[in-house]
Amino acid sequence: MSMSSAPSKPSAALDTSARSAARLAAVQALYQMDVAGTPLDEIVEEFVQHRFGQEIEGSVYAQADEAHFAEVVRGVVAEQHEIDNAVNGALAKGWTLVRLDATLRAILRAGTYEIRRCKNVPVKVAINEYVDVAHAFFEGDEPGVVNAVLDRLSAGLHKPGGARDGASS
Repeated sequence: MSMSSAPSKPSAALDTSARSAARLAAVQALYQMDVAGTPLDEIVEEFVQHRFGQEIEGSVYAQADEAHFAEVVRGVVAEQHEIDNAVNGALAKGWTLVRLDATLRAILRAGTYEIRRCKNVPVKVAINEYVDVAHAFFEGDEPGVVNAVLDRLSAGLHKPGGARDGASS
């Protein structure tokens, strides 16, 4: 083992935990934007400045990967029309995104953005993480819906070797 290796960085467990917290927060932020109409910059600032690592009404918000949180929230907003079309195409026949619960919409939008655009995150990790987020909110079939939709979308976005389309560009 060489002492001249890369500078030490936080443990993978902390990185993973902060990413998971960012995903959960992104879903909460997207939900709040959808239901309450909170503006994008206001919601990002609220979470970064006043929620992450804070105790609010007896609940402690985990310290999140702020950059990942902001990327997902801003990315979903910037690409929402495209994302919604993709999700609508992956839902079961007769279902549309607007028919779904607002929390489920937020999970599917965030998950779709991440599997499409976050090339530093393995697709299976993103899908599993958003299924876990769904389990945090739902006890019924919704986590299975998240898994099925994101799996369908990821299959359509990837080449057989597992590389994302356009990943080399």
